[in-house]
Amino acid sequence: MESSLLEFECVGIEDGGKIPIENTGRGWDISPEFVIKNLSPKAKTLAVTLEDLSHPVKNFTHWIIWNIPAADRIEKGIGAGKEVPALGNARQGIGYGFHRYAGPKPPKGKKHIYRFSIYSLDCEIDLSANSLKKTFLKKAQDHILQKGSITGEFE
Repeated sequence: MESSLLEFECVGIEDGGKIPIENTGRGWDISPEFVIKNLSPKAKTLAVTLEDLSHPVKNFTHWIIWNIPAADRIEKGIGAGKEVPALGNARQGIGYGFHRYAGPKPPKGKKHIYRFSIYSLDCEIDLSANSLKKTFLKKAQDHILQKGSITGEFE
């Protein structure tokens, strides 16, 4: 399936700008709020990933969540757990070894670049919460309608 660009705002984070302390592992580790601008009317669910692009492991996954009911907003502060009842039992896979948002936390004195990506999909993806990002992306590849990304940095 051919995907188009999904436009969104990550509240408090300008594309290419600094990630606020509250959204990091050195702060309160709160997932940011997302405001989606051009969601396809065909979208049934959303997925979000957070990757560390500067990590020695290529595109190291900090967070993966899928099966969020399609909407023009994803509230901040998504709780920990394999399933998130407040989001229609969306599933959080394994990122940074956890089933939760794990914000940026590079080694002291090192600046890392992080990428938030949001995907709109035409269905729910039936995968165990013990799945990794690569497993999700493989299973979802034919169902992605749109994808968008923004980057931010943290030191």
